[in-house]
Amino acid sequence: MLRKSFVALYGEKSAEAGLELTIEAERATDRFSDVIAGLATLHSAEANAMLGRRAECERLLGAAESRFSRIRSDDPAIDLFSPTQLGRLAGSCYLFLNDAGRAEVVREETARGLQDRSKARSVVLGNLTLAFVRQGKVEAATATLHQAIDLIELNWGGGGVNIVFNAARELRAWSAVQMVRDVHDRLFALMTAA
Repeated sequence: MLRKSFVALYGEKSAEAGLELTIEAERATDRFSDVIAGLATLHSAEANAMLGRRAECERLLGAAESRFSRIRSDDPAIDLFSPTQLGRLAGSCYLFLNDAGRAEVVREETARGLQDRSKARSVVLGNLTLAFVRQGKVEAATATLHQAIDLIELNWGGGGVNIVFNAARELRAWSAVQMVRDVHDRLFALMTAA
C-alpha cells in the first residue's frame, strides 16, 4: 500500500489518491511496525501539504516524529528507516506549502545529517536549491545546485535528477546572471554525458 501511495503521489501526482493509500498503510501497520506506520504518516503529511492543508500537514509531521521516537531495534522494517527521513519529507512539505524559508531551515539541518554521497543527499540538496530560488537567493541556489550535480554525476539518483532539473527551470528567471548560466551549462553537459 505504501509503495502504491508513492506511485499515486509522485508518479500520478494525485495527492488525494496517495493520501487514501497512506492512511490505509498506516492503519494496516499500526500495531506491527512503527517504521512503516511512521513512514505512512510522514507521506500523509506530504499529501496534505500538496493539498495546501498546513495545519493537518504539521500535525502529521509531529505524529510521524512521535512514531519514529518509538522505533525499536526489533521492528520488522528497521532496515527501511533512516533518521533523516523526517527532515527530508518535512522540507518537501514546506516547499509544497510555499514556505521556502521554513523549507530552507529544515533542509539545511537535514543536509548536515547526510554527509555521504547518497541519492537521498542529492534530493535534499535539490530541494534546498528550490528553497533558495524561491527566496531569490541566487548565489546560494547555484552553489547548492552544483553540490547536487556533483552527487548526481556519481550515483544518478532519479529523484535527485528530477528535482535538480526543476530547480534549474526555476532559476531561469535569473538567466542573465553568469553563475546561473554556468550551472545551466553544467546541466547541459550532464545531459549529453548520460
